[in-house]
Amino acid sequence: MSENDNLQEADGKNEVESIETAPTTPTETKTEAPAPVENTATVTETETSNTTSEAAAPKDDLVDEIEASNAEDAEDESNAERHEVEEKDYHAMSMDELVAETSRLLENHKVQTISKHINEIKAEFNAKFSELLEEKKEEFIEDGGNEIDFYYTNDTKKKFSELYKTYKQNINAYYKEREQNLQHNLENRLQIIEDIKGLLSVEENMGSTYKTFKDLQEKWRNAGPIPRDKYNNAWNSYHHHVERFYDFLHLNNDLRDMDFKHNYDQKLKIIERAEELAEDDNTNRSFRELQVLHKLWKEELGPVGKEHREEIWERFSQATKAIHDKRQAYFADMDKAHEKNLERKEEIIAQIVAISEKKSTSHSAWQNNIKEIETLRDAFFKAGKVPLKVNESTWAKFKSAVRTFNRGKNSFYKALKKDQYDNLQKKKDLIEIAETHKDSDDFAKVTPLMKKIQNEWKTIGHVPRRDSDKVWKQFKKACNHYFDRMHAERKAKDQHLFEAFDKKVKLLEALKTLELTEDPKADIKTLQDKIAEWKTIGYVPQNKRYIDGKFYKAIDDAFDKVKMDKSKVEMIKFESKLENLADPEDTRLLDNEQNFIRKRIDEIKSEINQLENNLQFFSNVKSDNPLVKEVHKNIAKHKADLETWKTKLTKVREMYS
Repeated sequence: MSENDNLQEADGKNEVESIETAPTTPTETKTEAPAPVENTATVTETETSNTTSEAAAPKDDLVDEIEASNAEDAEDESNAERHEVEEKDYHAMSMDELVAETSRLLENHKVQTISKHINEIKAEFNAKFSELLEEKKEEFIEDGGNEIDFYYTNDTKKKFSELYKTYKQNINAYYKEREQNLQHNLENRLQIIEDIKGLLSVEENMGSTYKTFKDLQEKWRNAGPIPRDKYNNAWNSYHHHVERFYDFLHLNNDLRDMDFKHNYDQKLKIIERAEELAEDDNTNRSFRELQVLHKLWKEELGPVGKEHREEIWERFSQATKAIHDKRQAYFADMDKAHEKNLERKEEIIAQIVAISEKKSTSHSAWQNNIKEIETLRDAFFKAGKVPLKVNESTWAKFKSAVRTFNRGKNSFYKALKKDQYDNLQKKKDLIEIAETHKDSDDFAKVTPLMKKIQNEWKTIGHVPRRDSDKVWKQFKKACNHYFDRMHAERKAKDQHLFEAFDKKVKLLEALKTLELTEDPKADIKTLQDKIAEWKTIGYVPQNKRYIDGKFYKAIDDAFDKVKMDKSKVEMIKFESKLENLADPEDTRLLDNEQNFIRKRIDEIKSEINQLENNLQFFSNVKSDNPLVKEVHKNIAKHKADLETWKTKLTKVREMYS
């Protein structure tokens, strides 16, 4: 392949784009492609037939691709910034993240460098919002809404629309201004070509002509970007007439050879750099720099001596092919990765379908399903790209699976809402009953009714969340109003019981601080007087009767401090206890005490028998043996206890008469 691959017209292929570096400009922008210019210089058959170009071999697809990308870049001198915009996986982003990324791009990059990114973001945002819109629409219709009346948006959508509108305004203004500049620059370049052609007919000092030629070359380099569809034609015409000028310089070989040598040295450096890039493992970076090298070769450097042209172009082509082959292998690996991503996404879709087919019948089960689906959705978006040919079908299957789940979910909660509205009506009925009777004075009849509806309230299930707090407060207020009135009435009726309770509280406090004397009889008399005083106070409210237990606990503690025989103290305590248990109309407390004493007597008798049986094992042991003495001591103690409990039983029986 020859170097003229960079000099021939692209034959309509100049619209081919580099995957990495030539993003498609927005199709909505009508000003992007400038109108054809009629006076564009072309290389005619006559002009090229007698000119030995640097090479004349047919083009290959790789160079076509590079030239097409460079032709696009030629429209914008700031194109290098395009390569600095970070590529991100927009598919894995949420709508809020896409909005944030759009804002970041607009704030930190020139608008002409982010068209590809903005359009990808827009596609992803619209797809996700469309999915959300379908969900909301289904919910709206299932709730009884008319499809014609449906409308939905949110703050995220509004923010994205504002940002995209800003982008459109900026990109349209940019393309409008650029179109004018491109046309102006094209006219300047065409004039430069005409001026170079004119040098061939100048009959003056060759040194002066050469200087004019170099000035025209400098003007060409600084002439600015031109329309991409004129790029190759203009450059080919320019190079053609540059070569013709060098042929014209045969009268001054020194000047021509000096340029040839300079161009040869520079092109060797480009070749060496390309060969280094062929060893670089970062294929994207290598290909981007290769595009720059091709641009330098074509735009910055002129021809070399005929004897080197084929040789250096062949070497440059070989390095280019090596990079291309490595890049193709990289894309093949990416295809394999995309296939694995596809497998993962197919698995996720299958899992979503399986969850959709579950027959869940409870709120908690559906909540668990919803969490699982959200986890799977996130996993789907983060699974990476799939082969382009199945991208839309995979996305469609995913949306269909999620939509099926959402329909099941919505159907369940629609039925649940109906149950909740039924429950709401039941609770409103109870509220009506409570409010109807809240001011009733027939406490004997109404109190059971109010307690009944309170229990019924607890058995009724959930109501709509927006009504739950409201109806509960309304019901509670009516019930509290009734029971507060009832308690106030009862408190007024039982005032003497509350007064008795206050007296017993004071007596209990006095008992706790009572100090006994050294005279046991006097101390016992004091405690018995306290018990008598306690009894004379009388009954207390039902819910306050716990104070009696506290009092007799304090009495028992006081008796334990009396300095006299413990068995006598025990009987005195017991007699005091029996007086408290005595009730002519209700013998249940005495019955319980009698049963307890009988059980205790039986237990003691059993323990005595066991100890006496144990003595038989010590038949050959002397009576003064410590073990034998300890057993006899225990038997004596148990028999004494038995007599005490028998006496207590007698006392209890006397209480019945």
